[in-house]
Amino acid sequence: MVIPKNELKDFLDTKVLQYNTIDFIEPDPISVPHRYTLKEDIEIAGFLASTIAWGNRTMITKNGHRMMDIVGDSPFDFVMSHDEFQLEQLEGFVHRTFNADDFKHFITALKHIYTNRGGLEKIFTDNQTETSLQPAIHALNEAFFEIPHLTRTRKHVADPNKGSVAKRINMCLRWFVRNDNAGVDLGIWKNISPSKLSCPLDVHSGNVARKLGLLDRKQNDGKALLELDTNLRLLDPNDPVKYDFALFGLGIFEGF
Repeated sequence: MVIPKNELKDFLDTKVLQYNTIDFIEPDPISVPHRYTLKEDIEIAGFLASTIAWGNRTMITKNGHRMMDIVGDSPFDFVMSHDEFQLEQLEGFVHRTFNADDFKHFITALKHIYTNRGGLEKIFTDNQTETSLQPAIHALNEAFFEIPHLTRTRKHVADPNKGSVAKRINMCLRWFVRNDNAGVDLGIWKNISPSKLSCPLDVHSGNVARKLGLLDRKQNDGKALLELDTNLRLLDPNDPVKYDFALFGLGIFEGF
C-alpha cells in the first residue's frame, strides 16, 4: 500500500484519531499508571511498567499490574520508605529477562533519584536540549547506576549515547509529557514540550514507517530514530509523537 506524500499526513492524522482514544488504555501498559492520581505514583508506575514493555502486549500489561499489586496502593511510598523485608516481597517476580534482582535495584535507584536528584521529572527537565530528550535519557542512565548495582541490570535502562533507540523510555516520556485531550497520555510534566518527544521505535513501528516512506534506514538504532523523528516533525512539529498511535495501530491491528 503506497500512500502519496501529499496524502500521507491526512492518512496518518485519521489513524491517530482512530487509535488515540480511551479504548486504547485498558489492554495497554499505560493502564498501569492510569491506576493513580498522585504525580509521583504515576511516574513510578509508568516507569516500571514501561521498563518491562517488550514482548506480548497482554503479558506486559498483566505483569505491570502485578508489579503494582506487589508494591501496594502507593508506589511512591513503597519506593521512599521500603525496608529490606519489603524488598524481599519482590522475590519471584519475573518478566522475560527482568527479574526480582532487577526489580529491587529499580526500587532503590528510584529512591536515590527522588532523594538526591530531585525526582524523575527534574532529571529530564534539567537535561533536555532545544530539540531532544535523548541527552536526558543518558543522564537518567547515569543517575540510575551511580549507586551499587548488578551488571545485569544495566541492560534494562537504555542509553542513547550507546546507539540505543530507548524505545521503552521514549514511550514512558510520551505518557508523561504529552497531553492528548483524549484521556490516554497523562500529560503530568508541564516543563517539557511535546515537540521534543521521540517516537518509541521498535520492530513493528519501524516496519510500518518504512512502508510509509518515513524511514529509510534498515537498522533500528539511534540514527533511525533521528530520521523518523525528523520526518514526523515535518508532519506535526508541535506533537510529532501522536503518530506513534498511527504506526502502532497500523502494525498491530491492521497488519500493515
